[in-house]
Amino acid sequence: MDALLQILVQNGYIDEESARDLQDVARTEGKTIRQLVIDQQILSEDDLLGAMAAYQDTEAIDLGNLTIETEVTEAIPASTARMYNVFPVAADDSSVTLATFDLVDPRISDEMLFTLSKEVRFVFAREADVMARISQYYGDSNDSVADMIKQLGEGMTDDEAALGAANANDIASMESAANSSAIIRFVNLVLYQGVVDRAADIHIEPFEDDFKIRYRVDGALYEMKAPDVKMAPAIISRIKILANLNIAERRIPQDGRIALTVAGKPVDLRVSCLPTAHGESVVMRILDQSATSLDLENVGLPEDVYEQVTMDIEKPNGIFIVTGPTGSGKTTTLYSVLRRINQIDTKLLTAEEPVEYNVDGIVQVPIDAQVGNTFAKVLRAFLRQDPDVMMIGEIRDLETAEIAVQAALTGHFVFSTLHTNDAAGAVMRLVDMNVAPYLLSSTLEGVLGQRLVRTCCKDCKQPYEPDDETLERIEMTRDQIGGRPFYFGKGCKTCNGTGYKGRKGVFEYLRMSNPLRELVNNKAPTLIIREKARELGMRTMREDGIRAILDGYTTVDEVLRYT
Repeated sequence: MDALLQILVQNGYIDEESARDLQDVARTEGKTIRQLVIDQQILSEDDLLGAMAAYQDTEAIDLGNLTIETEVTEAIPASTARMYNVFPVAADDSSVTLATFDLVDPRISDEMLFTLSKEVRFVFAREADVMARISQYYGDSNDSVADMIKQLGEGMTDDEAALGAANANDIASMESAANSSAIIRFVNLVLYQGVVDRAADIHIEPFEDDFKIRYRVDGALYEMKAPDVKMAPAIISRIKILANLNIAERRIPQDGRIALTVAGKPVDLRVSCLPTAHGESVVMRILDQSATSLDLENVGLPEDVYEQVTMDIEKPNGIFIVTGPTGSGKTTTLYSVLRRINQIDTKLLTAEEPVEYNVDGIVQVPIDAQVGNTFAKVLRAFLRQDPDVMMIGEIRDLETAEIAVQAALTGHFVFSTLHTNDAAGAVMRLVDMNVAPYLLSSTLEGVLGQRLVRTCCKDCKQPYEPDDETLERIEMTRDQIGGRPFYFGKGCKTCNGTGYKGRKGVFEYLRMSNPLRELVNNKAPTLIIREKARELGMRTMREDGIRAILDGYTTVDEVLRYT
């Protein structure tokens, strides 16, 4: 049970059943227990701070009315204040007192003790006061990364010896450099910036004379100012230590996971290390649990598609496939569908590589081919676990596809993903895998194709009247657009000058019907299946994208790029 819930139960504010309910709501809504306690008025913020202070043998203060000297604010770097949501209220040569608004994880306390090289004491203050002081004294979180790195660089002199001594072939010196306070602060900065910028991935790439750090935000890569290339091995080793990977092994790919709290948010990072000619390339996939809503209503499905999908996933058996390229939101959509049908009377099992979101009530099995735990092997075991619903992370081969079909034929509902360009292509992809067409036509219930297109920045989007060339590109006439304007983002500080902020899904739903089943039995080509589906009412992703253009969500370029 969460530590804060234990405090509330021990003090008699809630009972254990209410505590479990709060924990379930926190997971469902992506909120912290602290937020829920205040939102549901179980305790006022001041009373909650008092309870936390008593538990951690400290005090709650009124930070809003406290006068802070400039030298006190210089006791910690800006990156530390932002990373951990703390603000210094007292400091001397050997210690610093930090105000925070949530319980402090002992691991974070130990890490700060090491990076600050001082004894660290915590007091509690209101969240609004802490965040206002951080913004006031350490600048707005939108300050440029270059400025933050400059601040960080000023504190690196103490560790230059450790970094200089770091030898890529000397594991002891490499570990020492990776655990130096300068490297820890820098890696924290990289992670913090990635979460604040809503990045999906962080790429760390060493080259012969260069070192690149890039963030993928809304599908596009943006470069961050990086330190000298000689620091790359120590930075990469620090990430591998966090992910419990072997820093001595640099010849083979490695995968790991990091779970941490960044700026008050619980964040999971999937870490992939790949050996290259000039060191290891590291990619971290950020899974921000608080930023991802797993409610089907929030996926963004058009109303007619939403109604069809919700009807089809309630069927007792069959196969439902979500298709699209990597990074198109397939897994999030599948989890949202599973959450929708996750009831006490239904047994749900998932086989994933790796498990991306932890959901109560669903038995989730990570695939690990290195130990022989393959999709096919796990799925055979699933059939002996009395499931009602099974989710396969991806159908990659005939063996997996055949087990999915057999499961559907024997009374189970199977969800999975495929990498194809559109919904119709998924049908023939399975036939190309040598799945018998008559088995596929009798088990497949629907294929949802999706893409993510960037949306126009609300702060700088401007209307314009499209010219004839633009209309020709999307194959529309002036009569069809009915005088509605198109929009584009001019570029501003909010969107880093890109004109885009956030992403929106465009979808197509191929719902199986008797005419389509007949075409599948006859091994009809993808084009024929697509045209028949359109004739029966399917709206293609391109058509759904045009709807998004006319509604002012995105641009012509985005729709043409992804559909």
